[in-house]
Amino acid sequence: MAQDFDHSIPPDLASLVSAPVSRRAILAGGAGIGAASLVGFNASAATSAHAAGTVRWGNWGYYIDLDEKTNKYPTLEDFTKKTGIKVVYKEAIDDNDSFTAKVTPQLRLKKDIGYDLVTPTEWMAARWINSGFTQKFDKKNIPNAKNLIDILAHRPFDPNRESSMPYAGILAGIAWNKKKLPKGISAMDQLFDKKYKGQRQILVLSEMRDTIGLIMMWQGVDIAGNFTEAQFMNAVDKFKQLLKDGYIGQVKGQSYAQDLQAGNVTAVIGWSGDISQLNIQVGSDQFGFAVPESGGTFSSDNFIIPSTSTNKAGAEKLINHYYDPAIAARLSAYINYVSPVKGAKEAMAKVNPKQVNNPLIFPTDAMWKKLHVFRGLTAAEQLKFSTAFQAATGK
Repeated sequence: MAQDFDHSIPPDLASLVSAPVSRRAILAGGAGIGAASLVGFNASAATSAHAAGTVRWGNWGYYIDLDEKTNKYPTLEDFTKKTGIKVVYKEAIDDNDSFTAKVTPQLRLKKDIGYDLVTPTEWMAARWINSGFTQKFDKKNIPNAKNLIDILAHRPFDPNRESSMPYAGILAGIAWNKKKLPKGISAMDQLFDKKYKGQRQILVLSEMRDTIGLIMMWQGVDIAGNFTEAQFMNAVDKFKQLLKDGYIGQVKGQSYAQDLQAGNVTAVIGWSGDISQLNIQVGSDQFGFAVPESGGTFSSDNFIIPSTSTNKAGAEKLINHYYDPAIAARLSAYINYVSPVKGAKEAMAKVNPKQVNNPLIFPTDAMWKKLHVFRGLTAAEQLKFSTAFQAATGK
């Protein structure tokens, strides 16, 4: 039976991104390119505002609490009231590779990339750190770092969390439109049932580790273990066959949600929080999400401070703000991603009691057993694997 949860309450380089993708543009079924989402921001005064202490944050879409009436972000508003520091918030990341490709030339030249804080996925955060594109934290500005949950406290790419702090945990699995699939899905075999051959009714993520990771687990491979190149390439071959046979319509970044909402596709390999946000937007439980029986992926998006940031202290204070359990609970109640903050579950009892047992925010033991972290890749593997994946997608 599919793990179908109630989300109706708030919860490798590819081509360059030509403009930020707005969460509201995606949810509204727009063209996929929208204006940046800003707090306390006037475009003509951006430079002077930053000089006065503004923190510029580049994040993913669907990824912060939003007051639809005021079009403002309550937890950011609270930060500004508390510290006096304004935040320029942009929904700038649609895909790890494309965002990094866009800013890498400036980072190499040590020129301002326009952000003091960004939140790439763990494996990409590791690449930034290894490339010297980040600044180490002054932990005196982040006393709430003590609230980081144990499972994420000592990751191999940054053992002492000197340059990264998780923003949210991510579950990748399968999602569907209940109007088209009222019985739901619980397995990859159902997602790629023969009846979908040639219909191009399935979208998959452009994140290699999620899409290929789910296929590898479907094939019985332990993605967290010492899998071989042959096993990875076997999954890529399966992926190419699914494309050739017309099961998969497109390979997309976060804008896949637009197609699912518009009814253009039946099902996707996608992220749990996105599906929750879609249900909030439509005001019903129209879209289902499940961790496949063969396994789903778990990763985290991480706060990192670019080497070119000129407001490091302000960025650190913003990180500290989101490690306050009460703030973390408010954020997670809206975005429905896994909270990395100790005490957030207890705080959730006051913020939104119905969300305390939401497994998309606080996974159950049974769910954790089905979630796996794609192992770290060597530089050679990263180049070879990502090249093979991108070639399979046609890029």
